Amino acid sequence: MNVPEELAYTAEHEWIAELEDGRLKIGITDYAQDALGDVVYVDLPDAGSSFEAGGVAAEVESTKSVSEIYAPLAGTIDDVNEALADSPDLVNADPYGAGWFFIMTPADGADRSALIDAAAYRELTS
Repeated sequence: MNVPEELAYTAEHEWIAELEDGRLKIGITDYAQDALGDVVYVDLPDAGSSFEAGGVAAEVESTKSVSEIYAPLAGTIDDVNEALADSPDLVNADPYGAGWFFIMTPADGADRSALIDAAAYRELTS
């Protein structure tokens, strides 16, 4: 299982990459995509939508089930990965790269205490 050291994670299997401008890129982990099986559809949030931490921001439909993707922090969606509309399989093929879901600006003072590091995520999934 691939768990990049430079990312933060949630217990709900989202990964978080902090971009140079302070925004956050969000996707699901290698563990999550493997558990889901073949992803056939992704329902992404609208740019400009705001979410509280833990709010349902997206949904993933696979050959096995439908799963909710949560906003890891309170904030506003800036951009979504439009490529997933035509190629949802990117989530399986490249979960930490081309298979990202959305980019968000965290709210001022957004609580990051629920985020975990790679070692803690590996322990969670072992």
